This record gives sequence, C-alpha cells and structure tokens, in this order.
Amino acid sequence: MSQADIEYPFATPPQAAQVLAVADGIYWLRMPLPFALDHINLWLLEDLDGWAIVDTGLNTAQIKTLWNTLLDDERFKQRITRIVITHHHPDHLGLAGWLHERTGAQITITQTEWLTAHRIYDDIDAAIKTHMLAFYAQHGLDEQRLQSMRELGNRYRLAVSPPPTIHNVMRAGEALLIGGREWQVIIGLGHAPEHACLYCRAQNVLIAGDQILPKITPNIMLSAAQPYANPLQDYLDSFDAFAELAADTLVLPSHGLPFYGLHGRIADLRRHHHERLARLIEHLAQPQSAADLLPMLFRRTLDAHHLMFAMGESLAHLAHLRASGEAVEESRNGISYFQQSARGMVA
Repeated sequence: MSQADIEYPFATPPQAAQVLAVADGIYWLRMPLPFALDHINLWLLEDLDGWAIVDTGLNTAQIKTLWNTLLDDERFKQRITRIVITHHHPDHLGLAGWLHERTGAQITITQTEWLTAHRIYDDIDAAIKTHMLAFYAQHGLDEQRLQSMRELGNRYRLAVSPPPTIHNVMRAGEALLIGGREWQVIIGLGHAPEHACLYCRAQNVLIAGDQILPKITPNIMLSAAQPYANPLQDYLDSFDAFAELAADTLVLPSHGLPFYGLHGRIADLRRHHHERLARLIEHLAQPQSAADLLPMLFRRTLDAHHLMFAMGESLAHLAHLRASGEAVEESRNGISYFQQSARGMVA
C-alpha cells in the first residue's frame, strides 16, 4: 500500500485545547510536544455520566494549562469518569497522575505498563544509566557519546507527573464499557511491553495508540534489561491480533491523522522492517557493532536523546537477525560484533 491508498477523512487537526468529533461520542484532542514529532493525539469518549480520557500528554505547564481550559469548558464540566492509558511512554502517561488529582478519575492501564512506569519513575538516575550505558558501550558506543547520554539524567521523571498508586487493570480480550459501548482491549507488543489498543466493533473504530501509525513507524528498542529478547519479532507477530478487524475500520493513531486503510498499513509496516533487515544483512558482510550501523539506519544527526532510541532500534534489528540465525554475534575486546552467518549470506 502506498500513502495514496490511505484515506484521511479529517484533513485538518483540531487546534490545542479544541476538540473535533470523529464519530458519534468520540472526540479528537491534540496536544503539543516539544520534539521534532510535535504533537500527540488524545481521545475523549462520551460516557454515561461524563467523559473518559484516552492518554494525557506530557507533564508540562503548557499542557496543564490547555487541559484546565478544556475541563472548564461547558461541554466538559461533567465529571471525568476514567483515564485510560495505552502505554507508559511519557507523552501518553505524563499527566495521568495530575489529571487523577485534578478530576478524581481512576487510571485504567495494563499491569505491565503500570509496573514499567513506576520502575522507570522511581529508579535513581545512576541505576538506570549505569546499566543502560554499559550495554551501549558493549555494543560499540564511544565514550564521548556515552557521556552526552549520561548528562541527560532521568528525563522520564521530568516528563511524568507522580503516578498515583491506585489503578484499574485492563487485559487482552476484555471489554471496557464506555458510554454503553464495548471497547475490546487488543494488546500490541514491541514498542511497549503491553501496549493497549481499543476497538469498538459497534462503531468500527480502533484507538491504535503508537502501535499502528499512518506515516511513521514506532520505535522498537532492545532493552538492556532483556538483552536476548526479540522485540521486533514481537511487534510483527502482534499484528495478527488485528487481522479480523474490518477493512474499513477508522484508525485513530497517537500521531498523524485518523485514517482508513488498516490492513494495507500493517502490510507497509511489515515490509518496512523486512527491507531494513535485508539492508542490515548486506552491511554485515564484515563484522559491525550496533554503533557502527547507526549512520546506515539513521541519516540525520542524533542528539543524546535520540541516540538512546537509535541504539535501541539498531539492536532490536540485530537481535532479530541473531534470533533468525541470519547473523551471529561475537565479542572482541569487550565489544559485541555482528556478522552474516552462512544462512544470512544465502538470504
């Protein structure tokens, strides 16, 4: 599927703190982000006695002000019934604790995402950085770039308001009843440990979070905590959970515009990653570290913040090739190098 095959029913997004109806009882809210990816889409769902919020935006003074403006609006002065979080990343969970304090609404989130959020938020900076940076040093990152990452500190804690200790757990396959309609929980893997998407069959609408985006691909990282995992395979396999959804499902992503073309977009995402794996194999005729491969995978200049994601992404693809038997990993002088296996040469 080309981008021309994707249909965008809403060409213009809402302005900050304004809402746009995308289906009966479903409203699109967009909040700014201070990154190259400069926005996140949030969703307001009419509930029987108020409103449910899906995702929250970053913990910034600007977004708090925008939320206060919205919640003081006559249309939304009814109570907030619940705050549903798709996954633990700060642009999604960042204001969950603050909105809980502001409205009294409880948080609904998958258990793994909740535990992950608390682990990262509560960890001391040194515990995270020492482990992660040692992992990246093992995979070829030089001291100068390691130091630039070391100086960042715990950016997660800055971007997330203190998460409340009370929450409701949602699980794969169960249905959340919101506004008299059932929203089935579909779990996606790879981008986050237990990312929740919500599908309303009655309205043929999928709230996709970051799992399925219309133009960009979500970051897939190999974590230092699970160095022999295969998150890219997990991500590709998790698309099977969407196979039975209708072809004309309206997809509500966290970034970009709502779109039609779910199954074609999934095919695009599969193809993108397989093409990337094929390019990597070609570069592994000679031993390469994950850091060596960054210029091939990422053409733009990487600051310290984006370098962390780039290393994780490089390692996720190398881990997939290692797991498939197309590449082998060996250590030389404390650095891990990957090279084509006999199987990879044939592929």
